[in-house]
Amino acid sequence: MALSGHGRPGSELDGTGSTSAVGVGGNVLGGGEDDGAMQITCFTEEVHDVALHFQIVRLQKQIYVWIGCNSAKFGHLYAAATTRPNNMVSVTSLLGGGSDNVGSSIARRLVLKTGVNIVLACNIPKDSPMLEASAERKLMEKLKSLGYIKH
Repeated sequence: MALSGHGRPGSELDGTGSTSAVGVGGNVLGGGEDDGAMQITCFTEEVHDVALHFQIVRLQKQIYVWIGCNSAKFGHLYAAATTRPNNMVSVTSLLGGGSDNVGSSIARRLVLKTGVNIVLACNIPKDSPMLEASAERKLMEKLKSLGYIKH
């Protein structure tokens, strides 16, 4: 299922991308950022003749990211967070996959860049390192433009 820019089911993701803030009750806010709001961003990028679909859901202390490659397939699901005492990043597979899959390395680097917990669903093919690198670069660019990357 694809989501439109307001986080509601839609027919497809458009190439321009869109962002909306949703309050706790699910009401769409006026586009401004609110500490208690959930912000949803969806966009599509063409990379190496492949359509990469992205959905970013920003919660208060967590970011959920979905990366779809040529389809709306969910893919493997990973959770990543910093662990004590050394502030190292730990990643675990929640659904399918293992620590050697594409999504786990992206999730690990996202935690380091954003400083918040990451839940990442990804269906990029395992044998496509150039596509993985391009997808991660596009995602980082968008996160930076949204102000989610810590300085």
